[in-house]
Amino acid sequence: MEGDSRTLKKELRREALARRDALDERWRIEASLGMVEAAEKITVEPGEIVSGFWPMRSEVDIRPLMFALNEKGARLCVPAILDKTTMVFRELVRGAPMVEMGFGTRGPGAEAEVLDPSLMLVPLAAFDRRGHRIGYGAGYYDRAIARLQDAGRAPRLVGIAFDCQEVPLVPNEWHDVIIPEILTESGLRRFGPQI
Repeated sequence: MEGDSRTLKKELRREALARRDALDERWRIEASLGMVEAAEKITVEPGEIVSGFWPMRSEVDIRPLMFALNEKGARLCVPAILDKTTMVFRELVRGAPMVEMGFGTRGPGAEAEVLDPSLMLVPLAAFDRRGHRIGYGAGYYDRAIARLQDAGRAPRLVGIAFDCQEVPLVPNEWHDVIIPEILTESGLRRFGPQI
């Protein structure tokens, strides 16, 4: 059963990413910029730690959104993959040097402060209307979120995607992290109690 679930997730991921890749590049840029308006609905306290991500391939470019949250007083951080299982979040400071982080992304070097975010903007490959997500398959975010929750720091999770990445139903697995809010070019969607 779990093997069938993984096979289906792999196929849903492939199809959703193909739809995202097919989006016109200029349209993706405009849609990404339009998501900055959602910053008004995403409340942050001065000094609150927000994790974002450096976009890769055809992902939503959330850098404008991140800097809008920074203007509201948030401290920013982005993921840094330390090894095959561990991801931490390093502080992103304007003007600080950036290094290659793998997967076609960039981020702060090892000298940057490691932070625990209270709000995480989470990339994803696909999602459904219940807030179930399909990541890229390596489980870095699932483990990082579990580590924060185990330490008593349950962050607010906001998935980031385009509408075309929605699928009818994501198969459930025991280790999956449910994302209660998803931001797309249509706006911020909040999901009720999970089914």
